[in-house]
Amino acid sequence: MSQSSHRILFVCLGNICRSPTAEGVLKFLAAQEAPLLNLEIDSAGTADYHIGDAPDPRSQLAAQRRGIDLSGLRARQVQLSDFSDFDLILAMDRDNLRTLERLRPAGSRAKLRLFLDYLGQDPSPQDVPDPYYGGAAEFDRVLDLVTAASRGLIQSLQQRSQ
Repeated sequence: MSQSSHRILFVCLGNICRSPTAEGVLKFLAAQEAPLLNLEIDSAGTADYHIGDAPDPRSQLAAQRRGIDLSGLRARQVQLSDFSDFDLILAMDRDNLRTLERLRPAGSRAKLRLFLDYLGQDPSPQDVPDPYYGGAAEFDRVLDLVTAASRGLIQSLQQRSQ
């Protein structure tokens, strides 16, 4: 018996580093740790810089070292329909959350939150740092944060589905 469906959209600026990493990690962890949790997961960017591009090769390499394949993902920009198509839209940082709040149409059913709200640390960092101009350590840090927050999100969704 499967649980109710949850549609989740991860959002960062360009949709080639943080949000596709979050999409891939959540898909991977949910399949392994919560296979009965019915999730539909996607990612997008608030900017149109990389539409159609694969995730940054450094993001792909860092994820691949942990057994997560991001190679099939492609960047897209947030659309107004996302606010009705998704239940939960999770921003990687406060700047993108503010952009999403401005874009959000009246009457939207989607909940907007920061992804790291699910980290469960007190005090919790609010922003997933953008690794784009950094080195391998920054991409690994993103993976660490995203993995921990994904586990917190899975736990929250499981509790709501009971």
